[in-house]
Parts: sequence; C-alpha cells; structure tokens
Amino acid sequence: MDRKYSKSFVFRYTLIGFFIGLFLLFIIFLIEAIVYKIALTFSGVLELHRITPILYFFDLLPFLLVTVSYYVARYVSTVQTELNDNLETELSRQRKLYRFVEKLRGGDIDADYALDESDILGKSIVNLRDNLKISKQEEITRRQEDEQRNWVAEGMAKFGEILRSDNDNMEELSYQVISNLVKYVGANQGGFYLLEDNDPGDKHFLQTACYAYERRKFADQRVEWGEGIVGTCVLEAQTIFLKKVPDTYLNITSGLGKANPKCLLVVPLKVRDEIHGVIEIASFNVFEKYQIDFVEKVAESIASTIATVKINIRTSKLLRESQSQSEILAAQEEQMRQNMEELQATQEEASRQAEKFISFTNSVNHTLIRAEYDVNGTLLYANTRFLNKLEYSSNSEVEGKNIYMFINKKDRLWFDDLWKNLAKGGKHFEGDLKHVTRSGKDLWTIATYTCVRNQFGGVEKVLFLAIDTTDQKKQSLDFEGQINALNISSIKSEFSPTGELLDANEKFLATTGYNFHDAKTKSIYDFVAENDRKNLERIWDDLTHGISFEGPLKFLTKAEDERWLRVTFSVVKDMYEEIAKVIFIANDITREKAMEKESKEQTDRLMVQEDLLRQNEVELNRKLRQAREEVKNQFKEIEKTKIRNEKILEGFLDAVVITDQDGIVNFFNNAAEQLFEVSKNYIIDQNIRLLFPNEIDGKDDFLDAYLDPEKQKIVGQRREINITSKSGKEIPVLMLLSETKIGKEITYTAFIQNISVDLF
Repeated sequence: MDRKYSKSFVFRYTLIGFFIGLFLLFIIFLIEAIVYKIALTFSGVLELHRITPILYFFDLLPFLLVTVSYYVARYVSTVQTELNDNLETELSRQRKLYRFVEKLRGGDIDADYALDESDILGKSIVNLRDNLKISKQEEITRRQEDEQRNWVAEGMAKFGEILRSDNDNMEELSYQVISNLVKYVGANQGGFYLLEDNDPGDKHFLQTACYAYERRKFADQRVEWGEGIVGTCVLEAQTIFLKKVPDTYLNITSGLGKANPKCLLVVPLKVRDEIHGVIEIASFNVFEKYQIDFVEKVAESIASTIATVKINIRTSKLLRESQSQSEILAAQEEQMRQNMEELQATQEEASRQAEKFISFTNSVNHTLIRAEYDVNGTLLYANTRFLNKLEYSSNSEVEGKNIYMFINKKDRLWFDDLWKNLAKGGKHFEGDLKHVTRSGKDLWTIATYTCVRNQFGGVEKVLFLAIDTTDQKKQSLDFEGQINALNISSIKSEFSPTGELLDANEKFLATTGYNFHDAKTKSIYDFVAENDRKNLERIWDDLTHGISFEGPLKFLTKAEDERWLRVTFSVVKDMYEEIAKVIFIANDITREKAMEKESKEQTDRLMVQEDLLRQNEVELNRKLRQAREEVKNQFKEIEKTKIRNEKILEGFLDAVVITDQDGIVNFFNNAAEQLFEVSKNYIIDQNIRLLFPNEIDGKDDFLDAYLDPEKQKIVGQRREINITSKSGKEIPVLMLLSETKIGKEITYTAFIQNISVDLF
C-alpha cells in the first residue's frame, strides 16, 4: 500500500535541491576559475573541464541533489502526513470518548460508542455503561416488587376494616366488599355470591351484591349448586382465571355501549376447606399474578368473617332459647317460693301471741321500714324509719296521703295491678320495690305488702315492711351491667383452684369449639398444647400464691386449631381468704398474631433487600472509582500524547502556530521562531496579531478571517500569503489552517511553509 505524502512539498524541496546543486556547481566553477585565472565564460568552463576532468563528475551534482532531495522530501512528507493523520485520528477518538462520557454523566445510559480493538478506556466505560443498565433494571424490578407488596398490605388492611365494620348485615357487607374490590384491582364489574345451605335439599348460591361502572346494580341472580363457572369453581374449590371469556357469558355495559371483558376471575370464599360463597370479577385488563393472590387472600378473610357471622347467628339463637328456658324456670321457682312463704305466714299467724307481737312490732320499728295503708291506698301509719328514709320530718306530712305519692310514675302501671290484687285480699307481695323520696331520689327496698284481715275475713288494712337496699341495689345493677358487658365482649370462664372448668360463657365455648357438657369435663391444661403446659403450670402456681397474670397464651380448639388469646387470670377469695375460684377473661388475638407474623416476615425480607441494595451500591461505587482511575490514567496518557505531539511539531521544518478561539497563541515551534524571527517566550499567551502587524488591512480574506476572532476561519485550504519578519523582511509562504474542537473549546493550527528561494 503506497504511503501518503504531499506532492507539492516534494516538488518544492526537489526544486530547492536542484537549485542548491546548481549553486554548488557554480561555486566550484568560480573557485576553479579563480585558481586557474580563467574567465568564467562558456569557453572558460570547457577549458576548466579539460584541465580538471573531475568537473565532469561535479556536473552531475544538481541531478544527484535532485534525486536525494526528492526521496528525503518524500520521506519527511510521508512521516509528517502520518503524524497529522494519527493526531487527527487520536483527537477524533478522544472527542467521541469525551462526548460519550458526558452523555453517561448526564444520565444517558443508552448512549452508543463505536469501539476499536485498541481502545481499552472505551471498553472499560462501555462495560461501566452496561453495568449501570443492569443495576437500573434491577432497581426498577425491586421497586415494582416493593410497590406490589405495599399495594397488597394496604389492601388487606382496608378490607380488614370493611369486614370488621359491616359484619352485622350480609347484604351491605357483600356490597361494600365487591364494590371496593372492583375499584381496588381496577376491574369493571363484580358479583358476590353467598351460599344458601339452610335446606340440605336445596343448596344454591344467591347473588347478594353486584357492582359495575361506579354503580350499585340490582342483585337477585340464583345459581344452582355445580351450575356454570361459579358452580365449577365451588366443586373444584380452586380459583378460575379465564383470559378468553365466552361472548355469551357476560357483557359489560356502560353509557357508551357494551363489550365482552378480556378476563374473568372467579374465586371461592373458602376457609378450612369449607365454601361460603364465590366472588366473580370481570375486567378489560388482564389481572397480574400478585392481584390474583391478593383477591384470594381477601376471599379467605371474607370467608372467615362469614363463618364467624354464621356462628354468631347460631349462638344468638341458642342464647335466646336458653334465656327463654331460664325465664320459665325462674317463674316456676318464684311460684314455689311464694307458696312456701304463704305457708310460713300461715304458720306464724297461727302461733302468734300478743306479747310476742308487741315485741316483734317494736323490733320491726327499730329495724324495718314500716307503714300501714287502707284498702284505698291511704297512709294510716308510718314509723320513724319510714319518715327518715323518705326524707319527711313528721307523720303529719304523710298521714292521709295516697301510696302513689311514694311510687315513681314509671312504676304506677304495674303497681296499680299489684295494689288492686292486695285490696281484694289477694296474696301478699315480696320482692324488690323502688320508692321515691321527698327530694325525688330513688329508694330501693326489699319490701313486703301483706293483707291484715278482720274477723270476717275481709281486708282491714295492708301492712308494708321493708329493708333499705339502695346502695346494694346500685352496686348490684352496676355489677350486673359489667358482667353482661363482659360476657358480650370477652371470652369468660371460671375454674376451680385445681384447674377444673366451673362455668363458661358462649364466647368461650364458640372459641374452643366445645359444648358446655364436654367443656365441663376438661381442665385448664386440656386447652393448651403439650409443649405449653409447663408455662401454664408456672402461671397457675403464681395464681395460687396470689399473683395475677395478664398476657398472650396459645389455646387449642376441639379441632386442634391454634387460637391466640390475650388472657387475664384473677383469683376470687372466700371469707377465709382462701382461693375459691379463678376467673379467666380473654380476647381473641389470632388475627393480630398472624398479621404481626406476616409483618415481621415482610420486615425481614425488606432488611435482606436493603442489605443487597447496600452491597450493590458499594460495588457500584467501587466500579465508579475504578472507572475514574482509568479515565484519569487515560487522560494522563492523552497528556503524554499531547506533549509527544508538541515535541514532534517542534521538530517540523515548517512553522506551526496554535491559537485558541480568541486568537491567543498557545504553541509556537522552532521553525516559527526562525521564520518570524520572534522568540516563543515573547509570543506565547499573546494575540496572533503581533505576528502580522502590517497585514491587517482587510485585503486578504483568508488572513483577515484568521486574525479576527469574530469571523469564520477558512479551514482546510492552502493559501499563499506574504508575511513580514521582525527584521522587516517580506517572505512568501504557503499557509494551511486546521480547526480542532473539544467540547466548547476550539483551537486553530496554522502550518506555514516558507516558499522563498535564496540563490546567493
């Protein structure tokens, strides 16, 4: 392959060699002529050849110098051209690399860079770009996974709140669930089917709620057991996800028209392998895997809530039946007690004696509230305790007053029947009775109204005897309200000091899964797992020493299911300060424990991911530091190359002047010093105009553009101009201007070749 060289440069120096040869030949002839004293004419030259034949050899000197000058000039031009090409190639590659690094620094990690086999720095930076791409993609993936987990956690919390707030109305609960679920997963339509299995011979599903396009729809659809996709979902007890929905199955209709959905999700409401219903959701968008998993989790929570509601309904029904039976037994017990009291009153009346009666009357007046009324209810007599308790000061204030003066208006209706019965000679009354004092306060008593008969058997008067129980009654009502509230809101039972079950409310039985008869055969240790008994024995031992316990315990139901309870054990002592029984009060925290466990697992996973992210960050920082070192080393190499190139330019035979875009001289080689007769120390960092003081006349557009920073330079064209050296000598030169742009900085390199020829 031929090496490139400048033909004009070779021709010029070949011509110079020829003239030098002629000049030397002329000097030789001149010296010979002086030596032999021969005139320097044509005949004289021939005579000199005759005298000195060696001159024939010197006649070839111009041609020898032409040949030598040609090859020397060609070699120098070739080397100079290759150096210029290499310099341009290196500068071009450095500019590309600089633009590539600037793009990476600006965040454009998709920037392209054409690699050469020898470009080690370029390969390192491209590898760094590829690593940045991978790290960015991994970060996007992790962020998507975190967003999905947060979406699922927020959704579970939201639907947990819905299930807790509307669990007493199944239709409202189903609508709230399906409407919020359709909105949350970004679907278009949804249906809620509830299993109706009260009649074993007619098991079917009833659509209790339907929601579409932000509106509540009329829900009355009945689906038979095993019918359609809903029935298939129940039979298989698995989620059905269809990406191709049959055209005749479902249409989503809005004000803009109707269309067939792209996908259909049917999820059974299943808990502990028991089906309670089905959720059906249709959407134009295909559901993601995490969305399907979320709907399945929500379905499990819904099924658990429905199962709890059904248990509560059955429990309420059993409780009403139990209360009805208790009322019947209480009425029978009251009737028996009244019969016994009537028999006792008859016996006392038969054995009464006058002295004992007087003594009894005095005792009664000192200990009991006593009053006497006629059959019309008019007060005939009231003892001191009656007056004091009802806040009166004397008999004159109450005697002759009607009994209704001491009875609350709210109690008059039933008391009126009581008094009519007494006035007719009916059976006496004994029980709790509330009176009203003078100031309007309530006076609770254990009262007895007894008819006093005359000798003819008629009612002469009605005797009233009572004991003040106001404080005890208020405390009893308060205790009764607290116990009822405790039975409704908490799990409650009673155990003997040795751990045998004495009593339990309905919530305790529902939680453990036993009926009362089976539970009575169990001890406290039968409700916990084998590995938890030592802990319970320690707690029970503390209880026997008077130390109460409050905290979480894990119980086992009849079906061996684990239930976490927040438990309070407290002891009840008898009058001898001995433990009579142990009261067990608890609340079910199984769901909170499960959520706490899941939250802990999520936290652990997040911590692992944070550690991985931190490790990746450390590795990325290490690679960035390594890349910076490589870039620094490469720039050092570039600086070395620059210095080497400057040294090469220093050795050029032609003058080389490098200026910046403002015309300030940055480089001035030795040839330029000789051409302009100016020291580089004088011109470096000075304006280029100092070298052309007489050429700034605007006649030469090439030189005028070169000297004016505001004008566009004429680059790549070789022009012949005249310059003036410092000594005033005018020199014709060929000048070529090249432009180099790195970033925003522009430099101009002027190659100036002296084409003047000195013959003498």
